[in-house]
Amino acid sequence: MKTSSTFGVTFFTRLNSKKTDNALIFVRITVNGKRSEISLKRNVSQKLWDKNKGKVKGNTTEARALNNYIQQVRNKLYDSYGELQKEGKLITVATVKSRYLGTDEQHRTLLQLVSYHNKTMQTVLKPGTLKNYKTTENYLKKFVKKIYKVDDIQLKQLNYAFVIDFEQYLHKLPSLNNNGLMKHIERFKKLCKLGVKLEWLEKDPAINYQLHFDKVERGYLTEEELNTLETSTLEKQTHKIVRDIFVFSCYTGLAYCDVFSLTQENIVLGIDGNKWLMTQREKTATKVRVPLLDTALAIIEKYQEHPKCIQTGKLLPVYSNQKMNQYIKEVTKKLEIKKHLTFHIARHTFATTVTLSNGVPIETVSKLLGHTKLSTTQIYARVVEKKISEDMNSLRQKIETKGKAQKVSS
Repeated sequence: MKTSSTFGVTFFTRLNSKKTDNALIFVRITVNGKRSEISLKRNVSQKLWDKNKGKVKGNTTEARALNNYIQQVRNKLYDSYGELQKEGKLITVATVKSRYLGTDEQHRTLLQLVSYHNKTMQTVLKPGTLKNYKTTENYLKKFVKKIYKVDDIQLKQLNYAFVIDFEQYLHKLPSLNNNGLMKHIERFKKLCKLGVKLEWLEKDPAINYQLHFDKVERGYLTEEELNTLETSTLEKQTHKIVRDIFVFSCYTGLAYCDVFSLTQENIVLGIDGNKWLMTQREKTATKVRVPLLDTALAIIEKYQEHPKCIQTGKLLPVYSNQKMNQYIKEVTKKLEIKKHLTFHIARHTFATTVTLSNGVPIETVSKLLGHTKLSTTQIYARVVEKKISEDMNSLRQKIETKGKAQKVSS
């Protein structure tokens, strides 16, 4: 049997200093004779305070504003008390105060949700993905601070307008393009879904938000550009090494992190008796088996005795990703290849120029790239003009041959 509790709310003032009549307004919560006080962080002249009514005297703009705020606090405290009663929770001074301040378990905050996600996902997500969530977290902090003038916000305050306002805030940042912006909203949507699963959110505030990514043409080297890169003479040793490793990726389709991790143990004999690379993609943990083409095999053999490979046990003397990107830009500038290259362009080149353009079926390319869905590979499946020309010439010859045969038979 539940026992009813006594509950009271009283407003009073306390002088800031004996030398002045300026006083700070407080509210006292009383539950079953136990008390706790909360500062309203509002000041009033002691002469203007009505002690009996617990409000400010007069009808000035300032007096009305203060009294309105006092009434809001009163209502919110009674609402907090009522919520706890309705939920059958233990009602004490501490629980009412926590509910009012939003610090109880019923009113988790946005940053608590982000923190929980990042902590629990540490062993699940890749370091790069976690880093991206940290960036989204920083944007959310700055957004909440700028728009709501607070350091954090309760999850119960999140609604669709919050999502739209966050999008507009990101739009004004010069460093973000549309797809970068959408990635941050996408991560926020995932956080909201987690909040619902944890029952920290009653409903998903971002459920009706539709992500809209711009289609981006993936950069790649043409056959001519790849040939220029392969055959040109370079003077700097760093440029030679980076060029070779980039070309290696063009003929294997491996991303930087996967090339960096390769050792001799990753070379195995394939089903055809030739040497294959067998590895696991760091990004998705998908197993990848790639037959080694002659160019890739020659690059491996070239660096077998390189001091860095002997010292580290790695297959190739790979620099940091930042250095690789820096040097490949220097190389393309020297060779007058008019494209903005990063190391990942090598993977696109493998998909487009080396495999698909040479008639390798997209299903095979998908396996070589380690994709779990064919739709992912289709992003790479542009058909270059040369391939279109070759295919149409082949069709033209077939039609002409067929036409001549029909004339002969008639």
